[in-house]
Amino acid sequence: MGPVRGFRKRKRADKRVVETADASKGSGDWWDDFSCRITGHLSSKEPRKFESIFKISRKTFHYICSIVRDELMAKTSRLVFTDGKLLSIEDQVAVALRRLGSGESLLNIGVSFGLNHSTVAQVTWRFVEAMEERGIHHLRWPTSHEIETIKSKFEKLNGLPNCFGVIDITHIMMCLASMDTASKTWLDYEKNHSMVLQAVVDPGMKFRDIVTGWPGSLSELPVLRSSGFYQMCEKGTRLNGEKVKLPGCSEVQEYVVGDAGFPLLPWLLTPYQGKDLSHTQVEFNRRLSATGIVAQRAFARLKDKWRIIHGEMWRPDKHKLPRIILVCCLLHNIVIDMEDEVIDEIPLSHEHDASYNQRFCDVADDNGTALRDKLCEYFTGELPP
Repeated sequence: MGPVRGFRKRKRADKRVVETADASKGSGDWWDDFSCRITGHLSSKEPRKFESIFKISRKTFHYICSIVRDELMAKTSRLVFTDGKLLSIEDQVAVALRRLGSGESLLNIGVSFGLNHSTVAQVTWRFVEAMEERGIHHLRWPTSHEIETIKSKFEKLNGLPNCFGVIDITHIMMCLASMDTASKTWLDYEKNHSMVLQAVVDPGMKFRDIVTGWPGSLSELPVLRSSGFYQMCEKGTRLNGEKVKLPGCSEVQEYVVGDAGFPLLPWLLTPYQGKDLSHTQVEFNRRLSATGIVAQRAFARLKDKWRIIHGEMWRPDKHKLPRIILVCCLLHNIVIDMEDEVIDEIPLSHEHDASYNQRFCDVADDNGTALRDKLCEYFTGELPP
């Protein structure tokens, strides 16, 4: 995983016995008790159906609870509902997931669940810290065997041989006050205040590497170069698997694909630019664009499911926001790893930065140009339409 600006390793808290309710010790189902607390607009959702409120299955929810349980149990302060009842681990996870998933205000979440808004804030941030500590294994580089499976799937999708993934960026909107001295730093080329999220995505829409925390004023090139992914690829310690032989004894190394905003490198292929393109160049661009939709859909689903990063965030803490983005990416991957059927009910979209126009990068490495031309020659009738 690339750097997440603002993330700091915390000293592990001493494991102490704390006064926290444990839902597993109760005689009834946790949801029966928690759902009775729901008021307002949430109380009318099918009526109080778990999947309608949290957009994940009960199986996924309990798995997330199991990840963060020890970390949350190590906390010492009391967390209570407005009626004085202690929050169980399940209560805390439910509140945090609703906050991250809905993007509603702390006040609205508090009203819905019978909590003070300050408690909602505390519970959410504790959950974010616990997920950073305990859930990071859901965002990892794949094993050699997994890489071969990934490349095989990409080739079946659009015929690109030895392609590992898609790299793309999206903008997380921020609403900064005009008097904020740093506001210009975060102003991007579409005149929005935003933070950039760069990700490498596999064919299952799973994030395999991310970098975030950089202001929207930066283009793809400096964000890419800031990432550990870039450094490892340049050193040959990533995307360094076996080359694939093409007809005519040409060889193709492992690579990722990106749009025209990225540089053309030996391990990062981008489309041909210009109007007077040959039919093979047009075909290459078509296959590249079709493959790139995987990342666009991943970003669209991330923002649609974890709506705290979907719209404009009012005066976000620029040190906490990267960590929130990271945890949303972890939750996105967990839903995929758990093969959660609830998420499949959400229509697929590729609109994640709908108001943003395509940017262009003119950086092109000679070896990247040669590799792209090799694939163009390969597409002169070798692959299925």
